[in-house]
Formats: sequence, structure tokens, C-alpha cells
Amino acid sequence: MISHPSAGSLAGTSVLFDLDGTIIDSRMGIIATIRQVLEELGHTPDPSHDLSWVVGPPLRDLIGEILKHYGDDRCEEAMACYRRLYETGGALRAPVFSGMRETISAIQNAGATLYIATSKPKILARSILERTGLLHHFREVYGARPDDSGAEKPELIASVLADHQIEKHHAVMIGDRRFDISGAHANNIRALGVAWGYSSEGELLDAAPEVIVAQPAELPGYVAQQLNAAKQHVHA
Repeated sequence: MISHPSAGSLAGTSVLFDLDGTIIDSRMGIIATIRQVLEELGHTPDPSHDLSWVVGPPLRDLIGEILKHYGDDRCEEAMACYRRLYETGGALRAPVFSGMRETISAIQNAGATLYIATSKPKILARSILERTGLLHHFREVYGARPDDSGAEKPELIASVLADHQIEKHHAVMIGDRRFDISGAHANNIRALGVAWGYSSEGELLDAAPEVIVAQPAELPGYVAQQLNAAKQHVHA
């Protein structure tokens, strides 16, 4: 039997969570919305066009990249269309990953303060968390502005740390994509990659999080392990 670390006390620590691909299973709703956007712009969605990567990057980046495939540069129009369609349809197709409700509760009950750091617009992220009954677990939700600016993970994570005066060895970031890992490392905090999300093959290994977690139930123990390790390596 494989032994996993136990959570213990997390009092005085802060745990930052990505949203899409970490807490909610949002890919099908996002892909369906992108196809609707393409149709509204007059394109026939190409079934051979791989869209498995679309969860994680800021909206402007992913829309711009998708439009290139169709020789289209109407990024602003496409983004406005996406926001309208996603908020009324795609966002409703975003169930919570099995086991994540219990995991979030366990980490909070162990004493940690929880935050969301997502590339989604903050208002939309709060709406999804409220609809799924998870919003009350998080002290604050950090996300992009309504125009999708401010969606880069290094800046989002830096804002969480600065706004709440969080010492870096008292915080960890949890996410499924390289953006989450690099954003954490840019702020000198430890990162936990989750294997149930939307990273491509080898992506998390290349991003080099401190640990890759296989199942939600294992997260509380690994969060405690990484926070304890961070405290042992505080630099003067």
C-alpha cells in the first residue's frame, strides 16, 4: 500500500487554488462555447482542430490562437461573443470534480485560509463558485477584469500575497496547467500540480511542480507536506 502524508494542522497558512481543471470540470462547456463563437463569426468549426488545450490560458490568448486557424483576426468581437455565450450556457456545464468538495473542506478545516487565483473573469468565477456551493470556503476570489485583462497567473498570485500580507513560505498554489506552476514559482512559492486536470502529456513534468497529486483525496496531506518543507527552507 502506498503511504500518503496526512494533513495535520494548517493554521496560519494560505492555499491558492486554480479553478478550471482543478476544482471544476469546465472543458466541455468551454469547447462548446468556442464552437458557437466560430459559427456566429461565419465559420464552420473544423472537427480536426484540437481544442483540448483551451482551458488555462487567458481568454485573449486562446481566442487569438483559435482564430488564426480560420484566418480571422476579429479577436475583440470573438471575445465579446464568447463572454455572452459562456455566461448563459457554457458556465452551466462545469460540475465540481469528484472529491474536490471534501478536499476543499478538509484543507479549510485544517486551518488554512483559501483563495482562488483564476484566469477567468472574477465576476464569472464567483458566480460559478456560488452556483456550486463553494464560494463560502474562499476568503477572496482573484481573477481577470471584465475585459479579460489582468489574467496572468504571476500577477494574480502576487496580488493575493501582497493584499493579504502572506509570507511566501506560508503559501502554496494548486493547479493543473503550466501557467499555475510557473506563476507560483515566479512568486517563490511552492506549487502542487493535479493530474486530473487539462495539462497535455508531459506538461506538468516539464513545468516541475514540487509534487504532482494523483487524486483529490491526497491533496490535504501533500499541501501540509509542502508547507512544512517550505518552512524548513526559509532564506534570511
